Amino acid sequence: MALTVTMIGALWGLSVQMHSNALRKLPYMRHPWEHLIAMGCGSVFANQLVKWDKQVEEDTEKIVQKAREANERRYFGSFFL
Repeated sequence: MALTVTMIGALWGLSVQMHSNALRKLPYMRHPWEHLIAMGCGSVFANQLVKWDKQVEEDTEKIVQKAREANERRYFGSFFL
């Protein structure tokens, strides 16, 4: 999974840089080091996005579980007293 995300991010960074050069009517591979930087930034961005998404899912599940427990105490707890 991590390798796939890294490769997708690198490809995304490369395509952004090449598209930027195309819009400015420059040669696609004008400065190769810019492509390497863009690929690195794209892969870091994609990996951080996946980490953030996983953390959001965990936090959401915790909040939903707390709300479920509060609702059970509120509605079902009063009947058994």
